Amino acid sequence: MGVGVSTKELRKVYTSPPPMATGAAGFSMLGTRGGAKKAFEIVALDRVSLAIQPGEIFGLLGPNGAGKSTTIGILTTRVRPTSGQARIGDYDVWHQQVEAKRLIGVVQQRPNLDFALTAREILLFHGAYYGVGSAERARRAAALLERFQLTERANELVRGFSGGMMQRLSIARAMMHDPEVLFLDEPSTGLDPQTRLLLWEIIREYNRGGKTILLTTHNMDEADALCHRIAIIDHGQVIAQGTPAELKASIPGGYLLRLRVSRCSPELVERLQRLPGVTEVRANGDDVDLYADRGGPLIAGIASAVSEVATELHDVHISEPSLENLFLHHTGRSLRQ
Repeated sequence: MGVGVSTKELRKVYTSPPPMATGAAGFSMLGTRGGAKKAFEIVALDRVSLAIQPGEIFGLLGPNGAGKSTTIGILTTRVRPTSGQARIGDYDVWHQQVEAKRLIGVVQQRPNLDFALTAREILLFHGAYYGVGSAERARRAAALLERFQLTERANELVRGFSGGMMQRLSIARAMMHDPEVLFLDEPSTGLDPQTRLLLWEIIREYNRGGKTILLTTHNMDEADALCHRIAIIDHGQVIAQGTPAELKASIPGGYLLRLRVSRCSPELVERLQRLPGVTEVRANGDDVDLYADRGGPLIAGIASAVSEVATELHDVHISEPSLENLFLHHTGRSLRQ
């Protein structure tokens, strides 16, 4: 049947520095008034509501520090929410932690493997922890080692594994007890292209078995290729949500043309706005963003408009409809920043 995941008005405020979070993008520092000693307060999540359907691959897309990992931390019972609700199936993840944990598998950003064990032992011990019988543990471990292309190194200590191999083993370990919901926190970070494609295919295979998968990423291609639906998150808030196709179609005009000129004036903005197919023009200093229903065919008109106001065009960059453009439209900055 599958298990869904949901959050309602989820909020997380740190009053002491969380690991690796201090000063990161996406967090706000607040203080007291009147010259009093400043209080430490970081708003990591601000009223995040999500409804992830059973059997769905759902992506949280955003820059580093946006609140993605905090959301995963709450849903996997590692982080206590300040307010709001988070559920795995019928279970409240904070008040029914044992029941929720039985349903989930988790792969964190950084591998946390036991370097004193071999790859096979790590899988077998994990299966035993979740009550999987001895024969079934051995069968599952052998199958996962083969699928993740780790069979030849199965009996070696993992301290000698590359980063990519550790990441593959971490995902195999999370699948050992066959969880209904799999959480992947930036699973392809640091992987070479070949390993990334292998990982994507394994994720799709697992999902075809009716499993729900929630992954975080700042890789637009990964979100576009894998996810049925996406929530784009920034500064702890969801700024857009839908299928990749819906999100890209919501960009005014679709195409983004980024111009760099010697001097941007209101007259130039007005002339650019009148060009055929242009739906929106935004100026930021001497950089100008045009949203339009076409790309290359506008270049001649842009060059003419720039010439008519006696300035110079230094650069033009054209982007087809993408999740990156959507993020730029909502925030005015790159998703990778």
